[in-house]
Amino acid sequence: MKKKQIAILGSTGSIGTQALEVIAEHSDLYEVYCLTANNKVELLAQQAHQFKPAAIVIANEQRYDELKRLMSDMPDVKVYAGKQALDEIVEAIPIDMVLTAMVGFAGLSPTIHAIKAHKAIALANKETLVVAGELILQLAQQHHTSILPVDSEHSAIFQSLVGEDDNPIEKILLTASGGPFRNFTMEQLTTVTKADALRHPTWDMGAKITIDSATMMNKGFEVIEAKWLFGVEASQIQVLVHPQSIVHSAVQFHDGAVKAQLGVPDMRLPIQYAFSFPQRLSLSGERLDLFAHPLEFFEPDLKKFRCLALAFEAIKKGGNMPCIVNAANEIVNRAFLEDRCGFLQMSDVIAETMQRCTFSTNPDYDIYIQTDAEARRIAEELLKN
Repeated sequence: MKKKQIAILGSTGSIGTQALEVIAEHSDLYEVYCLTANNKVELLAQQAHQFKPAAIVIANEQRYDELKRLMSDMPDVKVYAGKQALDEIVEAIPIDMVLTAMVGFAGLSPTIHAIKAHKAIALANKETLVVAGELILQLAQQHHTSILPVDSEHSAIFQSLVGEDDNPIEKILLTASGGPFRNFTMEQLTTVTKADALRHPTWDMGAKITIDSATMMNKGFEVIEAKWLFGVEASQIQVLVHPQSIVHSAVQFHDGAVKAQLGVPDMRLPIQYAFSFPQRLSLSGERLDLFAHPLEFFEPDLKKFRCLALAFEAIKKGGNMPCIVNAANEIVNRAFLEDRCGFLQMSDVIAETMQRCTFSTNPDYDIYIQTDAEARRIAEELLKN
């Protein structure tokens, strides 16, 4: 049987490295065609030496010579650099599936190119649907391309819907761990540091998404994703704070029945399910022991975690507003990690950027590009004031 050829965009990040673990465990079924990274040339080279892909791409062109040197003993692996190379590599004919595990707005363009090249998409880059959900779904339908969710929450919803055909969804129950500051007061939040925010209680993730989890903006983005992936309104999505991260999400149908997917916090499971759907493959690792885990659920505090409220506001407004929120969030997230912004200040800057940035009710790709640039500029200016 021909092995499925997989391109991994963002192979050096948390999702990318775990995807390679899945591929290594099922090397009889999957083969790496391409690996890409933004800056981590040494890890990218290590991965290339282990998995021997046809090509690798470093997005930061300034690191190309360094990567080329590290790969000098493997002349059969083609080495490319730059954003255009990312767009082009996903169009390679042998590729069957593209795992989009890049972080941020940068994942939008290569995802669009992959869809237009009729590649199946394993979607881990949530910003793609946050920024341009309507456009992405239109392109996927036009080019007959499947989009399989990799986020644990959306994979759980997807798994709960398998076999339900067109049975109407009454409500999506989207779970959130609550992050490290779930029980903090507003006063305590004024003094938290990036070190505090990076200590996630249940998941091991990259810095950007860990900070987004601490502010609950990550959950806001997942609400927007769920709207597009599953064809529901924001009013049909309920966020539940579930500290144990065992119930990964659930679906309530119009007869009142609720189906959920449960499991230990292990991102390899949703990654592998996207690769193997509709089959389930064996996966090494810990198994869920329900006797060891109490299951608790709480309502999120939208005053304390204002970013989640802003995401709901952006969905309600529609148009390019989610794009504005995403761009501003990327700026303040980075500023917080660089000690240029306080924890509570992040939501203030995002809210002000939403007020100031040019609003478009019916954006196309060019407007998304313009919106992203404008919102980033405004957010940076606000941080300096």
